[in-house]
Amino acid sequence: MKKNSLGLGTAAIGRPQYINIRQEATTTFSLAAFQQKGIAVLDDAYNRGIRYFDTAPGYGMAEQLLLDWVVEKNDPTIEVATKWGYTYVANFDPTATQHEIKEHSLKKLNEQWDSSKELLPYLSTYQIHSATFETGVLDNEKVLNRLAELKNNHGLLMGISTTGANQVAVIKKALDVEVNGIPLFDVFQVTYNILDQSLATIAKELAVQKKRLIIKEALANGRIFPNDQFPHYKNLYASLAALAKKYNVGIDAIALRFCMDSIDPYQVLSGAANELHISQNSKATQFELQAKDIIALKKMAVSPQSYWAERKLLAWN
Repeated sequence: MKKNSLGLGTAAIGRPQYINIRQEATTTFSLAAFQQKGIAVLDDAYNRGIRYFDTAPGYGMAEQLLLDWVVEKNDPTIEVATKWGYTYVANFDPTATQHEIKEHSLKKLNEQWDSSKELLPYLSTYQIHSATFETGVLDNEKVLNRLAELKNNHGLLMGISTTGANQVAVIKKALDVEVNGIPLFDVFQVTYNILDQSLATIAKELAVQKKRLIIKEALANGRIFPNDQFPHYKNLYASLAALAKKYNVGIDAIALRFCMDSIDPYQVLSGAANELHISQNSKATQFELQAKDIIALKKMAVSPQSYWAERKLLAWN
């Protein structure tokens, strides 16, 4: 069993709002208190053995918060991944109507790299934030050449994160990207969970090519938890409740463990917003699901199209 395959994604500690179902959602906000809370989450994650931290400039204060924190920790075992392509524009206003702007231009890459490079030497992985066909980033030779240059000059692993019903097609496209005859991408940060299991169709190929697989949104933006708004998940809720009781952990730990046991990724990211979440999420590293339970959960998958259509209806909160 991989004891330390749980990493921390920092979106929830970098900005007050995210696309999620959150019980503690509020419109009151203190920047100073939020910053201190974020540091507490980082410390607690570290104390529980987490050494992989994922961030991005699009996550509000998260990248700078993490930079200050890793410098103070001064621990070479800490591994940081960051991304480029989104700019945070909500200015920490919980009532903002626009939270981020996506731009996959060479100008944006260079602008954000100037800040992100400060994460070196802890920075191991640099990723295109939500690569899609629509932005054309995987065909932009200037961008791809610049990424190859950064990869070679700084010994980085280069990657992409994916979002959407066609994320497997985007991964296949990225696998074929070469610069000077050398494959560019080493890391794939992909949405995978009990509901959207489309990644499983290409996971073995990624393993054969020795690519790192990072799992995000393992809790399906909160949709794995019982909610009257989603009566069509009644069977899923009953199954997860039974498994949580069987293994004496929370539903979150079952969902995270499913990702670890069903496709063996390099890391599964916790999106913890507070220390209680970290405490509960970290229990996923303390047990393994039996084969019959993995099979049962695999049967709970929905189509990527319905999964992402439903996700689009979730509010920022």
